[in-house]
Amino acid sequence: MKKHGFEFSKSLGQNFLINPSVCPRIAEQGNAKQGFGIIEIGTGIGVLTAELAKRAEKVVAIEIDKRLIPILEDTLSDFDNVKIINADVMDIDLSKIIEENFKDLDVAVCANLPYYITSPVIMKLLESRLRIKSVTVMVQKEAGRRLCAEMGTRDMGAVTVAVNYFSEPKILFGVSRGSFMPSPNVDSCVVRFDIKEETPKGVEDERFFFNVARGAFSQRRKTLANSVSSSMGIKKSIVSEAIVKSGLNSNIRPEQLSMEELINFSNILKNISNL
Repeated sequence: MKKHGFEFSKSLGQNFLINPSVCPRIAEQGNAKQGFGIIEIGTGIGVLTAELAKRAEKVVAIEIDKRLIPILEDTLSDFDNVKIINADVMDIDLSKIIEENFKDLDVAVCANLPYYITSPVIMKLLESRLRIKSVTVMVQKEAGRRLCAEMGTRDMGAVTVAVNYFSEPKILFGVSRGSFMPSPNVDSCVVRFDIKEETPKGVEDERFFFNVARGAFSQRRKTLANSVSSSMGIKKSIVSEAIVKSGLNSNIRPEQLSMEELINFSNILKNISNL
């Protein structure tokens, strides 16, 4: 970094992983192996990229900060199976990248993301229904608990619903704040989402279902009836009717719902609200 005159960008939320023991573990547990191509999101100075490249057949590394490209060309010069793309992952066509680079390979995603963009990136990866086997990502410890929470427990949120809908989530291991430069104010963990071959059955309108999930958890202290009514602009009497028809307690809170109950409630609410 000193050689290239690089300084951290606060606006990009940059905290680079420097603990040498962490990256091999991420690579090994993130499906970096023969027969696999890896999409890496947020390369930093290439510490994880190198470990992925040692194990996988090919790595496509996506990095938004163009100032890092000369550093990556330096640190990854020993590898001929790494392709670096300077782009914002939220703007890029990932299905095209997979088709062009990993035609005959299984595909996995590994990411060490700035915390402020973790959820949007995870949602894009899951909702895009990409041809991928898994997503392995570094997140804040608290965020990891929410992402990997079981349905029907206090830790869950709207993102928990989406993660459980598309994948089997698992916390792999913790990472202390001292493993980064500069050191963040919180500890982290590495989580992996193993993508399901089939999503849960019975959802009549997927877009409406996820709108209901987001609405339900938009005001965590409220009951399901109050939070869905106020966030989605549906009369409370209609929401309450849907809750009763779903066989749920009228005062149930969103975090008490199982996936099946949320799907059933969403279907009934859509039908009686005519949305």
